[in-house]
Amino acid sequence: MMALKNLVITHTNPKSPVSEAYRMLRTNIQFSGIDKPLKRIVVTSADPHEGKTTTIANLAVAFAQSCSKTLLIDVDFRRPRIHEVFGLFNCAGMSNVLAHQKGYKECLRMVNVENLEILTSGPIPPNPSEMLSSKSMLAFLEEVRSEYDIILLDAPPVGMVTDAAILSTITDGTILVAHSGKVEIAAIQRAKESLEKVNANIIGVVLNKLSRKVSEKYYYQYNYCEEDNKKKERKHGQKTQEKRPAGV
Repeated sequence: MMALKNLVITHTNPKSPVSEAYRMLRTNIQFSGIDKPLKRIVVTSADPHEGKTTTIANLAVAFAQSCSKTLLIDVDFRRPRIHEVFGLFNCAGMSNVLAHQKGYKECLRMVNVENLEILTSGPIPPNPSEMLSSKSMLAFLEEVRSEYDIILLDAPPVGMVTDAAILSTITDGTILVAHSGKVEIAAIQRAKESLEKVNANIIGVVLNKLSRKVSEKYYYQYNYCEEDNKKKERKHGQKTQEKRPAGV
């Protein structure tokens, strides 16, 4: 069973406005790779405590709920948290795979979400950056690419260490998570510049921890407009039937 259930709201309350926001994020990602499918995506932030792990955990569940075979990997070897979010043991994981101590399938963890598999960080290595830039990491990503529809990697903050920038050079896209009202614009700009220096494909920024009133107002307006459009379509359909000649 999952721990910290309130963090994985897409699983515990899939009909909530917040869950809908994660599904919209999932859809935006799917449509961002029309010419070249985005299968391996890094999620990072400018600074710690901006909610990147919560974001990627919910995004992974959202993809799994759409029947996409999903692999969620914790490559934050500085401060891993995916195992805490899902209530998993972290005795073996990604660091063991990259050190050739175990095969990745031996380290996969299952949770009570269909289509979702998780690879925790494993023991924290003494050389995270070197491990992530190794040939082993590149070979691993190539190996799992054909096994899953979407692969999500939870990376350390790009403003603190080079890990996320390294990963962005061997994956298909990078997402920045920003804490609304807390993160400094200059910090986001620096993070963006760091990623651009290595030619990262930045596919978007997630504005996290938005005021509940603002998010619920947006969700209400979205649903109101959607329902209004449906009413217009039904009304238009009725008029069309009334004008249609008998026997057609």
